[in-house]
Amino acid sequence: MFARLRRLGLIATALALLFVLWAALPKQPLPNDELQAQERGQKAPELVGGVAWLNTSKPLSIHEDLRGKLVLLDFWTFCCINCIHTLPDLARLEEKYAHQLVVIGVHSAKFDNEKKTENIRKAILRYQIRHPVVNDAEQRIWEAYGCQSWPTLVLIDPEGNLVGAASGEGNYELLDRVIGRLIAEHRRKKTLNETPIAFALEKELVQPLNFPGKILADEKGNRLFIADSTNHRIVITDLQGNKQAIAGTGEPGNADGSFTQARFNDPQGMCLKDDVLYVADRKNHLIRALDLKQQTVTTVAGIGEQDRENRAIGGPARRTGMNSPWDLLLGPDGLIYIAMAGHHQIWTYDPVQDRLDPYAGDGRENIRDGSLFEALFAQPSGLTHDGKELFVADSEVSAIRAVPFGGRGTVRTLVGKGLFVFGDVDGPANEARLQHALAVQYVDGLLYVADTYNSKIKTIDPKTGETRTFVGGDRGGWLTGPTFNEPAGLSYAAGKLYVADTNAHRIRVVDLKTRAVSTLPLKGVPPVVPK
Repeated sequence: MFARLRRLGLIATALALLFVLWAALPKQPLPNDELQAQERGQKAPELVGGVAWLNTSKPLSIHEDLRGKLVLLDFWTFCCINCIHTLPDLARLEEKYAHQLVVIGVHSAKFDNEKKTENIRKAILRYQIRHPVVNDAEQRIWEAYGCQSWPTLVLIDPEGNLVGAASGEGNYELLDRVIGRLIAEHRRKKTLNETPIAFALEKELVQPLNFPGKILADEKGNRLFIADSTNHRIVITDLQGNKQAIAGTGEPGNADGSFTQARFNDPQGMCLKDDVLYVADRKNHLIRALDLKQQTVTTVAGIGEQDRENRAIGGPARRTGMNSPWDLLLGPDGLIYIAMAGHHQIWTYDPVQDRLDPYAGDGRENIRDGSLFEALFAQPSGLTHDGKELFVADSEVSAIRAVPFGGRGTVRTLVGKGLFVFGDVDGPANEARLQHALAVQYVDGLLYVADTYNSKIKTIDPKTGETRTFVGGDRGGWLTGPTFNEPAGLSYAAGKLYVADTNAHRIRVVDLKTRAVSTLPLKGVPPVVPK
């Protein structure tokens, strides 16, 4: 899968390309084909130019505070699916080398919304990052290191010298080997400091919901299903917010069983078929089925591990890998459509035939219309339909796409121009701009869009692409705050739009007639207390 490419000229540093392997590493197959050997010994640039530091009580210096430590810089941005996939690898390295290694996240934003320190702090909490992060809002550190794509990982030895850099995800094994050899070398040289460093980590208030990602309203059954994503559980209430049930222990994991025994890992989109709720278990790369009568959870699709290969064909559901399924939608044909964010594709799960299959997109990350398998998507994250077409919130290109049902036809773009074309502009389709939209909901001839990084709900006419702000985007009062804070999930029932207001840890309810916005009072939903 391709990492996002930034259109920058080459910076005159030793880190001009992808991975640099130091000379002592034995020659063997490596996970990245684009490797270059480079001369060792160049001093790493200092981490200057950041506008704020998080997860630490003070700014950190490579050549003073961290001398004697191996330092791994992670150049990332919190919208990037490749960056999100890299975080578990970093956590594994931090745990394995807790006495020798310090990871520092260098957050070099793509979107304007990502330059704000408070939004980065929220992302740190959402993804449970436990290492220091510097807000490189103006990309000064990025440029000093010659980065060109997200994520880029740069390794620095205990004497402050550059060792090398890797671009993209899936570099754990290579980094593990290099770090192990560097530790042995610097133990011999007595230049390694093996005293762990404790950092002052960001903390969030304990509350009933923790970064709820998606929501599903069931008007007929008077039920509301909330993906309480960072609490790793599904909260079920009635449409008034009264608790009915909770599936998941609140601890991340992968376990089937009763609602009280089951474990999820960052659950996201959901769809309902009869009395079975299907859940995109994002970080487990699975689809889970919740029997609402028996209150049990079973795995119905995926192998429980990330599949990094862009597949052109599918297969039996429990033997076919998935890659960050982000949303689900029950289609009029009985198939469950999947926004497969990690593959940049739309897939289907057939619960009758028990199959997973790619449906649209060739797997490359960009925006392009055309036939189902000529079209390009970029981290699709939200789905809805009008009975005739599937509509997709295509987040990394800040676009809304229309996909035909029936296995034939042409993918078209309603709003959106490219990977680096975004903003906050209402108007005709060719002028309208969104910023990393994550959800879309069809209601009575209009598409309601969670324009996530603009913290707005917008409407789009699916016939013309005409775009209008419906509600949100305000700063709010000092007591009430803004109307929304990065909303990521939408669902409709009984004249009301239910909004997963992700960064505000709440569910908002919008009356579509009056545009009045209120917060759903959750009753009987206990918070998950950190252990």
